Amino acid sequence: MKKLILVGCFVLGATVASFAQGGGGQGGRGGMNMKPEDRAKAMQTALKLTDDQTAKITAIYTAQTAKQDSIMKANNGDRQAAMGAMRPMREATNAKIKALLTEDQKAEFDKMSQRGGGRGQGGGQGGQGGGTPPPPPAK
Repeated sequence: MKKLILVGCFVLGATVASFAQGGGGQGGRGGMNMKPEDRAKAMQTALKLTDDQTAKITAIYTAQTAKQDSIMKANNGDRQAAMGAMRPMREATNAKIKALLTEDQKAEFDKMSQRGGGRGQGGGQGGQGGGTPPPPPAK
């Protein structure tokens, strides 16, 4: 009986620790760690993008990811310095994406950026943390 209780406590502790780590899944940062294809697909759903728009945005995000990696390496892992260097790059990425969008899509893209959903689209401030994860789906 003691072993069963001990195992239960261990499982509970491991579960709590994994949730405390954050990240993963669909919540958290909203995409800074997502693959370019996944970020574009998320935008396709949110903004009702065409397949052509999605393909072009995927290419933009792929280029941005390569630049981000080189900036991180150039700053020797100094996250604060890298984030400062990435700000102009993110703004340029947003401008390229907005050039592909309709007026309605641009308005929604701006709303997403303002409320933090745009962090995956290069908006937002970056840095650590992440806010509250989304609520579980309704049953």
